Amino acid sequence: MDTSDNYIVFDDNGVCNHCHNYDLVVTNNVIPKAQRQEKIAHLINKIKLSGKGNKYDCIAGLSGGMDSSYVIYLAKKLGLRTLIVHFDNGWDSELAIKNIENIINYTGFDYYNYIVDWEEFKDLQLSYFKASVVDVEIPTDMGIFSLIPKVAIKYNIKYIIYGTNIETETTMGTGWNYTKMDRANLEAIHRKYGTKELRTFPNYTSFDQLLFKIKGIKQVNILNYAETNYDEIAKVLYNEFKWKNYPVKHGESIFTKFYQSYYLPKKFGIDKRRAHLSDLINSGQKERQQALEILSKTVYSSLSEEEYEYKYVIRKLGLTEEQFTDIMERPINKHADFSTNQPVNNITDRVFLKIKDTKILTAILGKIYRIFS
Repeated sequence: MDTSDNYIVFDDNGVCNHCHNYDLVVTNNVIPKAQRQEKIAHLINKIKLSGKGNKYDCIAGLSGGMDSSYVIYLAKKLGLRTLIVHFDNGWDSELAIKNIENIINYTGFDYYNYIVDWEEFKDLQLSYFKASVVDVEIPTDMGIFSLIPKVAIKYNIKYIIYGTNIETETTMGTGWNYTKMDRANLEAIHRKYGTKELRTFPNYTSFDQLLFKIKGIKQVNILNYAETNYDEIAKVLYNEFKWKNYPVKHGESIFTKFYQSYYLPKKFGIDKRRAHLSDLINSGQKERQQALEILSKTVYSSLSEEEYEYKYVIRKLGLTEEQFTDIMERPINKHADFSTNQPVNNITDRVFLKIKDTKILTAILGKIYRIFS
């Protein structure tokens, strides 16, 4: 990391705030290897008991990327009856589609593929580009994070298992992204720049959030109990699923690759490889010199590769080169320049939001639900 993070701070020994934070987060979240077998056995027993009498023990999202694919591998290995959910936004790479197919065929898990309307989703993504904010990935991330709880509620599944690899995904520059669940911010940006109604984009309403709490649905980061070395994980996934890795992190999505490799560096001066590589150094998976050598090279292997991806993305978004140049040259805005999550105007939502945040009341409603369900 360097001063492309405007808020980076170094101590007297030249150690930055990101390294100090990394040590703190990993210590507080990642389970020591000696304790993992006992703790995961206890967890899996609880998950299986929660699924007794139901078709599924748990639900898990699958993008085709390394972390989510490894979550599905663990679920199969641990004997969990898992419903796999995929949010199809039209940007899956061919390799991601093949990886997902291999995983579904091998595991035999049921697969819930939610396809958002392309014209609607494109309009939402274009709204973010026109707003000139840093995190144009929010429509995808919010879609995923809204969809999975809704499906869990629909199928009465008590556990969501997910895979945030804390040892490799802790460092991030301040202001390099934005919270993924600020619905008010998304709607404000889309209201100003969009033209289509959001009919198929998942809406995780206040009522859904209340149901989620009442039903006692839990979310578990299963990677806190497992191997986190990417080289080892890649070997396991290849041996089990014939899963193949991507040239760059999050390369399962054509849009994400373009966003991180082209849009962020050229418009905001942000190279997220700095954050990703810093985590690999701190977790002992890369030497600092190796990381510096990677950073000395461009993300794209050649100018022709960059040109091809650039033209593919803007054509798919329905833009001309002149229109995209205008987007790249617009003054940068903060997400906070648009409305953010605040008490909503709808009286019903306001009531549900209040109930959702009242622990005693939700506990009582939860007991009533369990008695009569």
